[in-house]
Amino acid sequence: MKIILTGSLGNISKPLATALVQKGHSVTVITSSTNRQEEIEQLGASAAIGSVEDLSFLTQTFTGADAVYCMIPRANYFDPNLDLDAFTRKIGNNYAEAIQKSGVKRVVFLSSIGAHLKEKSGIIQRYNEIEAVLNQLSNVSITFIRPTSFYYNLLAYVPAIKNQGFISANYGADSLIPWVSPNDIAEAIAEEIETPLDEKKVRYVASEELSGHQTARIIGEAIGKPDLEWKLISDEETLNGLISVGMQPKIAAGLVEMYAALYNDTLGADYYKNRPSVLGKTKMADYAKEFAAIYNQN
Repeated sequence: MKIILTGSLGNISKPLATALVQKGHSVTVITSSTNRQEEIEQLGASAAIGSVEDLSFLTQTFTGADAVYCMIPRANYFDPNLDLDAFTRKIGNNYAEAIQKSGVKRVVFLSSIGAHLKEKSGIIQRYNEIEAVLNQLSNVSITFIRPTSFYYNLLAYVPAIKNQGFISANYGADSLIPWVSPNDIAEAIAEEIETPLDEKKVRYVASEELSGHQTARIIGEAIGKPDLEWKLISDEETLNGLISVGMQPKIAAGLVEMYAALYNDTLGADYYKNRPSVLGKTKMADYAKEFAAIYNQN
């Protein structure tokens, strides 16, 4: 198959590209950085240099493909000029139009847990809108991959662990968090791309379900702090903390709303109704080794 991947060599796209090349597919990776071209080619894939914000480039690159994987690039939440809603909406609409114009028939879109919600989901609300737009496309089979909370989001708590000695957030604690590894997401995407589909479907991906307290204990053991605690704090405290480190206030508010929805199970309601029958291979104890290596570097 001829497969186009967005996401450059990110946490999901790199293992995905590697797996698909090893399976014998012709893989092209879209990247905005010419510096990534050599590394992409070393994987056995081809590089398409351009931006997913460029509709003409996207359409041209998608044309002739058997399948495409689409994701929204990460944005800089500390950029005071970033309009996150507009950024996300533009790229989602670009994907829809490029898919339609190019005639590609098989798509996997990286959405998010909580994408079933039209409101009160914070910064991920836009995924509900993008799924709706893509659902309107005719003669296209689409899998909406909805991952849960990424393991690597825990890296945001490294400064707090070092400076305060604990993790504090407005979610977690005694409440379950469905965690996921990018490697397990990549495996699910590869499986979906290779599986014939004549419809649109949602697939949740998770690796392990743990409370905040369980998460803290596993991370703590890995970094030599077996008594590491996860403390529940208010929405207001969380918001003030994010703003104090320079995050754009509107985005900070969106994060707080998203985390609050995770804590009260609004975000995960559809996930728990449709949770995967088999969780991913990579567990928190596996990721904790990677976390510890990064923790000890700083």
